[in-house]
Amino acid sequence: MQDFLKRLPKAELHLHIEGSLEPELMFALAERNGVELPYASVEEVRAAYEFEDLQSFLDLYYQGMSVLHSADDFFDLAMDYFRRAHAEGVVHVELSFDPQAHLARGIELDVQMEGLGRARRQAERELGISTALIMSFLRDRPAAEAMRVFEQAAPYWETIDAVGLDSAERGHPPSKFSEVFARARELGIPRVAHAGEEGPAAYIREALDLLDVCRIDHGVRCLEDPALVERLREQCIPLTVCPLSNVRLKVVEHIEEHPLPELLASGLVLTLNSDDPAYFGGGVLDNYLACHRAFAWSTDIFASLARNAIEVAFMSDERRRALLTELQVVESEW
Repeated sequence: MQDFLKRLPKAELHLHIEGSLEPELMFALAERNGVELPYASVEEVRAAYEFEDLQSFLDLYYQGMSVLHSADDFFDLAMDYFRRAHAEGVVHVELSFDPQAHLARGIELDVQMEGLGRARRQAERELGISTALIMSFLRDRPAAEAMRVFEQAAPYWETIDAVGLDSAERGHPPSKFSEVFARARELGIPRVAHAGEEGPAAYIREALDLLDVCRIDHGVRCLEDPALVERLREQCIPLTVCPLSNVRLKVVEHIEEHPLPELLASGLVLTLNSDDPAYFGGGVLDNYLACHRAFAWSTDIFASLARNAIEVAFMSDERRRALLTELQVVESEW
């Protein structure tokens, strides 16, 4: 099964590029940029990866990204992840990034976009990985700030494949960002949003009704609202589920308790993703393997999850057809 899951052409739709920062690279960039970290070693950093909830993770997440200063840093960050993902059989990556978190540190948007853009181009040339870029807004920051940042990004709108909403969910409903997402809609930019991770099922409804999103990141708490589950199924709204993340952030205590089997039985469009792989125990392949160990799913189920991700990804129709053909080949050979 491990060989099969590795060979499956996997598309990652829920990946925070800042959350792919491994401790080894964190220390290297800290030395490059003269940043003093509150850790003496890589082992000490990893020991800090025991989170009580989403906020305790975010505290470390923002601390870690303090080492990102130059375009080269953002390039190295992204390429480091692309190479690891490629080794796991990932063929398409949709990377979210948090421009506000960097702007607040004095890192200009041009720097972020240059480094990430260069890495995306090299990943396609060197690794054959296609990519999409999602500009995410921090929901615990003012909506007016998100709007300013989005307008500031006007020179890059054509290179942004979607806008998203992330960070601390509790007390920050999607409705807060209705105007920002309406602006993106005016420009024809797709919209996604984190909802129903720590926040209630009602946040998923808000994301659908008020932000007009085309998919929900996480969404596992939809099961609290049967009518919502039916709506998600009827409208084929994809959920980008991140099982290892949900365990690390105590959404569930153990992977065996994860609602994925119930979500699957409900006929929802599910995809498996890593979220923040450096902090949550591994990349996409690790999440597939964790589900195999926990639920003993068949190869058909895993192939259908991989197909879902390819079918709903932000990519050209030509690329989609090629990856679906590649998936069929792997299925037929197994």
